[in-house]
Amino acid sequence: MEGVKIGDNPGDTATTEDGPPERGAVDERHEWRRASRRRATRRGTRPADGSGRREYLVKLAAEIFARKGFQATTVREIAREAGILSGSLYHHFDSKESIVDEVLSTFLRDLLARYRAVLDAGGEPREVVAAMVRIGFEALVPHRAAITVMQNDWNYLRSLPGDRFGYLVAAEEEVERMWVEQIRRGQAEGQFRTDVDPKLTYRMIRDTIWVTVRWFRPDGPLDAAALADNFIAILFDGLAAGHRAAHATAATGRGG
Repeated sequence: MEGVKIGDNPGDTATTEDGPPERGAVDERHEWRRASRRRATRRGTRPADGSGRREYLVKLAAEIFARKGFQATTVREIAREAGILSGSLYHHFDSKESIVDEVLSTFLRDLLARYRAVLDAGGEPREVVAAMVRIGFEALVPHRAAITVMQNDWNYLRSLPGDRFGYLVAAEEEVERMWVEQIRRGQAEGQFRTDVDPKLTYRMIRDTIWVTVRWFRPDGPLDAAALADNFIAILFDGLAAGHRAAHATAATGRGG
């Protein structure tokens, strides 16, 4: 099955309420160095070099999108927090849509690549589903902002004219297909209950994982791996006391 291609429209442009680049912007290289040094001094880090400018701006914008929402964020606001002028930002991106495109396409490329690797490796349905759960929770750390934007601005972005964000729907459909196929395979092989709907089950799993981004903190008492362990235990063994013991007895054929 050919996978969905993410972010294949680099030449697309989208309008923004901020208009065209400002005239009279100071030399972008000098301005960037000054702003980068100011922020680095506050954070105790070294300024980004030329190759890191774009990545820095994408990460900064992603945090603002996650905090304020994509629609409420302007190019001028991103530039202001970066310590540069809007005109300088336009040297790297033609609009804020281009920035969020890069944020989301990077996340989805990584997620799909990891899912495909697990499926290609094979394994029992239970093992595969557990691995996919772990991938979801592990994504909360490097892609926290992207996941937040997906939750908050999904409907708006996919409703924009043109097909710049058409890959969002295509990626969603591919991910759902991956999960549902594994759940159905587990049902057919007797590993999962057959009285639950595979598609509904997947969507409940998906929403439980992604909503965690709202309260999960990497420096908190539980890391992503611990979250995954807890979720997998409940997913496969249930919450009710005694269920796990009964499940183990049925699986091994040992009774009291």
